[in-house]
Amino acid sequence: MANQLIRIKYFWPFISGVFMTIEKAADKIKELSKEIEDHNYRYYVLSMPVISDYDFDKLLEELIHLEKQYPELILSTSPSQRVGGQVTKEFETVKHKYPMMSLGNTYSEKELEEFDERIRKQIPGETFEYVCELKFDGVAIGVSYKNGKINRAVTRGDGVQGDDVTINVKTIRSIPLLLKKGDYPDEFEIRGEIIMHRKDFDRINDQREEIGEVAYANPRNFASGTLKLQDSSEVARRKLDCYFYALYGDFHFKTHFESLAKSEQWGFKISKEVKLCTSLDDVFQYIKHWDKKRDSLGFDIDGVVIKVNSYRQQEELGFTAKSPRWAISYKYKATSVSTLLNSVSYQVGRTGAITPVANLQPVLLAGTTVKRASLHNADQIEKLGLHVGDTVYVEKGGEIIPKITEVDLTKRVAGSQPIIYITHCPECGTLLSRIEGEANHYCPNESGCPPQIIGKLEHFASRKAMNIDGLGSETCELLYKEGLVNNIADIYDLTIQQISNLERMGEKSATNLIDGIEKSKQIPFERVLYAIGIRYVGDTVAKKLARYFKSMEVIQLCSEEQLAEAPEVGEKIAMSVSAWMKESKNQELVQRLTSAGLQLSIQQNGDETASDKLKGLTILVTGTLNGYKRDEIKEVIEKHGGKAASSVSSKTSYLLTGDDPSEGKVEKAKKLNVPVINEEEFNSMLAGE
Repeated sequence: MANQLIRIKYFWPFISGVFMTIEKAADKIKELSKEIEDHNYRYYVLSMPVISDYDFDKLLEELIHLEKQYPELILSTSPSQRVGGQVTKEFETVKHKYPMMSLGNTYSEKELEEFDERIRKQIPGETFEYVCELKFDGVAIGVSYKNGKINRAVTRGDGVQGDDVTINVKTIRSIPLLLKKGDYPDEFEIRGEIIMHRKDFDRINDQREEIGEVAYANPRNFASGTLKLQDSSEVARRKLDCYFYALYGDFHFKTHFESLAKSEQWGFKISKEVKLCTSLDDVFQYIKHWDKKRDSLGFDIDGVVIKVNSYRQQEELGFTAKSPRWAISYKYKATSVSTLLNSVSYQVGRTGAITPVANLQPVLLAGTTVKRASLHNADQIEKLGLHVGDTVYVEKGGEIIPKITEVDLTKRVAGSQPIIYITHCPECGTLLSRIEGEANHYCPNESGCPPQIIGKLEHFASRKAMNIDGLGSETCELLYKEGLVNNIADIYDLTIQQISNLERMGEKSATNLIDGIEKSKQIPFERVLYAIGIRYVGDTVAKKLARYFKSMEVIQLCSEEQLAEAPEVGEKIAMSVSAWMKESKNQELVQRLTSAGLQLSIQQNGDETASDKLKGLTILVTGTLNGYKRDEIKEVIEKHGGKAASSVSSKTSYLLTGDDPSEGKVEKAKKLNVPVINEEEFNSMLAGE
């Protein structure tokens, strides 16, 4: 009876909806939508939330449930649309109502002085102000509104026409779907820049490097690519942001600065760093300030935009064929030097990915001596048109790894040879392959290519994987070169005598290593699956697979289609896992690991039952709980008759959240109307309250 009361308590908002008239439901949906969007604005624009994430989730949960009951009442501006889920096969090309013109660029104060002088000549005797804005290094977007509702979002394209990416832009939480009440016209457009914050970019790159993939080059290119993704739910997960800076339409503002202030009142995100300057000296101070402070912003800028403030004066100054005469972009110079390209070498990663590296004449760049620079892939080499012995320009810019930006053709030596991308692996001589649609070449000889073998050993022994003490990169390389280890299963055949006979490895070191190897046999299945090093299977995907299929044996028997059914495991990952499992050498590897005693299935904790208070309930845990350890909470759920789930599904009874929960799980729970509870509520359930 107590359990029934608890379930009624948490389902009451949904049960009560059944008895609503459609008129009351419509009013409630509008009320919830307005309240949720207000909280979105406070969190993503003002950075001043007034309710907890849990309370916010409950509001959204109630809205989604009502919308499912009354689908005819779903608004195009509903906050539920921000989670994505729609798939777009192609993006419609749309002509801009107001052409997206480019700005003139300058890198020198002298040219800014000339710009200022031209304005004075065109409006002689008048005083004027400048508005200085940060030049965001992102993707330009034009977003139109009708009657206060978002209508269409279009990329810059060629300035005359661009792509309609409205579905993807709606997932960006700092872009309002429905404006606050205001004196805006029925139709207008606002321009802005879509960016990705460095912390989110770094997080995604860390995940890629973890699974052996090449990192993305920079946040700007990644943001641009994200806007063109066909799956809007993936766009939502990447957490793009947007700052706005220009209004277009039937407005009656006197100044640009005034229009920005009004835009902010209507709910648009405007940079706090915008400054009104009364002189060119003020402009120079602004430029110098942000040149020093730009690394503290958390996102990339590549300069400052300077605009004449008065709209009347802007109109009088007019336009050239390509750009306005009343605005200019001052671009910061990326730290750049020239040096000689001595050669190009090729590195082989543990997944077989080939990375070309430019070997340079050592040169001082931004306080450090640079000897090498990344060339990314074959397309980059072809684009630059590199020759051996070329004088090249190298810069760091917004990227940590130095890169070659261009060749000084005036210094090219006659008869120098162009760089031709290799066709065979530089380590083992195997013919390289290139998957259609991917930029990188791969060496397919994963079981016979030395750097791949050593890289796999290092990955297997790493802290996030098997955490084998004493088996670092140098020891892995030594064991391989001495012929003692050729794959990860060989690690479990090592003896103290073999190891202690190696150079730099005494009996004590050998004993410690053997102990570390023995302890690794207790590492849970999900980490073993990650440690094996299947392409695209990072630690998160490994957890999903392990908890969904429970054992390596089941995974080996699954088809691609069955593998893809696991939560957040798409076609690409399923194909990679299936191909790996079908290889006879990998089947033998798994058999050897099984014989060695590794955990290749999820271990049950016995049949001991504390109560049946959770009987019939499937509970998924996400985040860090205060009173339970990760493995302990699952054991508690099972001992009280419940089932600890590994993913959110329609059969999930509750999502139990702690600190820093998985956003993907929370979002999916909302979609499926799975109640979200906290630790206190869970404890109440155990107590029978």
